[in-house]
Amino acid sequence: MIRKTRLFTPGPTPLLPAAQFAMAAADLHHRTPEFRALYVRVLEQLRTFIGTKNDVILMACSGSGVMEASVANITSPGDRVLVLSAGKFGERWTGIAKAYNCDVDLVSVPYGQTFSLDAVKAALKVETRAVYMQANESSTGTRHDVEGVAKLLQDAKSDAVLVVDAITGLGTTHFDADAWGVDIMIGGSQKAVMIPPGLAYCSVSEKAWELMGNALNPRYYFDLRKERKNAAKGESSYTPAISLIAGLSTALDYIASQADGDLAAGRAKLVNNAETIAAMTRAAVEALGLKLFSASPGAALTAVLPPAGVDSGVVVKELKSRFGAIITNGQGEMKGQLFRIAHIGYFDYLDTIAIIGALEQVAAKSLKLPGFEFGKALAAAQQTFAERTSVTQPELAAAR
Repeated sequence: MIRKTRLFTPGPTPLLPAAQFAMAAADLHHRTPEFRALYVRVLEQLRTFIGTKNDVILMACSGSGVMEASVANITSPGDRVLVLSAGKFGERWTGIAKAYNCDVDLVSVPYGQTFSLDAVKAALKVETRAVYMQANESSTGTRHDVEGVAKLLQDAKSDAVLVVDAITGLGTTHFDADAWGVDIMIGGSQKAVMIPPGLAYCSVSEKAWELMGNALNPRYYFDLRKERKNAAKGESSYTPAISLIAGLSTALDYIASQADGDLAAGRAKLVNNAETIAAMTRAAVEALGLKLFSASPGAALTAVLPPAGVDSGVVVKELKSRFGAIITNGQGEMKGQLFRIAHIGYFDYLDTIAIIGALEQVAAKSLKLPGFEFGKALAAAQQTFAERTSVTQPELAAAR
């Protein structure tokens, strides 16, 4: 058999072909009217994609760069911040905040869990300047309650800004950032918008902009106020990733095309697609007799525990060597203890059926699952898809 390599990873994700063509054709200089028009358009598209009326900043860096910017721009040494941590990327918030000499209060729960609002409320202090959290912890596939945390801050009349790493949350979760009161929401190019790594973006509320005026931590490249000033002229402060920006605009056009040109509606369809194929995958792995790792699974990816005594690397390696399917192992201390299958961005029903079929083949050869039968996982996925889409219950009964 020939092998066709396919990514099933939560970043980088599969590339949109039209965006690849746009990137190849992006022969522009960044200080020209043509690029300024593109840049202004992309920033407006990103506002719609995030679902905000706030200014959006776009930078040439990974998502971690804008995470760092969201600490450097709003804190001073000695400021107290609250980090909500449940995995590797929650731990990254702690590391960044400490690097900028913040005093970190921590609400931490075991990998695969999510934090209670009571614990967040107990950790919040009058002097808390910012709360940092993930929308979706991609090291574990766990979705966190952004709306609940935002409401808690509002009810407590806290002056703290809420900063959300939504890098794998955007495009897989329905948000209402402005209504909820999210002050900074962060996204990345290698996720739901289907282009390569290298761009990160964030929306910034007026409350957060005002806080930057008296923040004393150093920043130069990651100065968000400088970027805001230049963005108003259709420019970035430094050399932008021109080809990626061209690809991003095309990808956002593609998302809009899924809803007759309405980007907001297209974003909703993208989220619903991720929710559906995540539900298909969860049903399939449970039909195999495997267990989900996360107690609060999101739609960006599904984290799965291997059978007792089996290293999850076996599944990762066999899917790659036999079928060219690239999934991810656990990160850090979870390496060998779980495997992760992504649903974010340019994935669809057929991709999902394919990876589930391949997983059945690996299970048959290597996992020695009690009562294993070919087709059980695929049947569970098919049933889930039918129930979540347009097939009615009478039609389902007739099909049986």
